[in-house]
Amino acid sequence: MSVRKICVYPDPILREPTEEVTLFDEELWILVSDMLETMHVSDGIGLAGPQVGIAKKIAVIEYNGEKYVLINPEIFEKEDIKTVEEGCLSFPGIYEKVESPEYIKVRYYNENGELIEKEIEGFLACVFSHEIDHLNGKLLIDRVSPLKRQFLKKKMAKQAKGN
Repeated sequence: MSVRKICVYPDPILREPTEEVTLFDEELWILVSDMLETMHVSDGIGLAGPQVGIAKKIAVIEYNGEKYVLINPEIFEKEDIKTVEEGCLSFPGIYEKVESPEYIKVRYYNENGELIEKEIEGFLACVFSHEIDHLNGKLLIDRVSPLKRQFLKKKMAKQAKGN
């Protein structure tokens, strides 16, 4: 396992279209392990492929001791939209109130190529939704008001210059 560099906004990879994963092989398992290690070291609970420079439909989540590997995930039902506070490893130190589903039905493959369909509720539904958004080029900054978006863009630009 190795820790990968997390891509921070405005890195263009975060907006690139992602490709479906077609091979469930050792290379995929290594990527999954690296992503989980990177997420743990960064104190995250979810991480998507584009956040580590990989434009593939893959995300990892670990919450309440449960690990989820999402390959080619899709949400096919959402309900109970609530306002929640979210953070993102690609927006370090930023937490914003956004609308997110409290209930989803999702379909994805795990790292062994097994198809999984799940109903997910509560905070975990928000996490799944957030990571799947990453795979579609939708970011935390896209889910705030235009005024807040301008403020966050300036803040991120200032952070980038400071590094």
